Amino acid sequence: MPHAVARLRDERLAKSLKPFVARGSRAPRCARCRVPFSHCLCPWLPSLDGECGVCLLMHDIEPLKPSNTGWLIADVVRDTFAFTWQRTGVDPRLLALLADPQWQPMVIFPGEYAQAPRVVDQLAGQPGKRPLFILLDATWTEARKMFRKSPYLDGLPVLSLQPETLSRYRLRRSTRSDHLCTAEVAALCLELAGDSAVANTLDAWLDVFTEHYLGAKYHRQPDLHNPAHLALRAQPGT
Repeated sequence: MPHAVARLRDERLAKSLKPFVARGSRAPRCARCRVPFSHCLCPWLPSLDGECGVCLLMHDIEPLKPSNTGWLIADVVRDTFAFTWQRTGVDPRLLALLADPQWQPMVIFPGEYAQAPRVVDQLAGQPGKRPLFILLDATWTEARKMFRKSPYLDGLPVLSLQPETLSRYRLRRSTRSDHLCTAEVAALCLELAGDSAVANTLDAWLDVFTEHYLGAKYHRQPDLHNPAHLALRAQPGT
């Protein structure tokens, strides 16, 4: 069954007036992993259970980009939800998710952009509730706009992360190396919540995806014996 980001991609394509053509998309791609068939990484797709959930609030064309890493989160985190951000409205399914009593939702964003009483740097678990990390999946400029213009998020705590490592993401350029990609942010959240196995697997899945993606782009074979591939090979179901 397609995961949440794949379904969102299909919804977005159905609304398009013209086909979306990604850069470098001349080579046929695997619909499952979005990488050219010559470098398909589906055999390494991990399967495991975790306690946390992730809610991806995605800017308009993010689900269509082959390099989008929110897709990788949905590959690894079973309870991943994905919604298109709307400037003038909100998906009622998102509101229902935020009101679901099983979840403890929190927005992941730098604390300097939120009012001080909302900002936390530690998880304060509530009995009977599972962490639901809300990630704004967009460019940095777009994400700041989304954070300001989403009033339905205003009553939620803002978890401000303090990453100790620089981004490893190599598929899109950023002016700042301390800006992590969406999958890296999710892995940090999972680690903070104690879902270490899922966090480590997501990190490895990002590395394997990057290796295959760039291998296809530059016509080189991926290293199937590097630490990330070996870590995924040890997972059940791979």
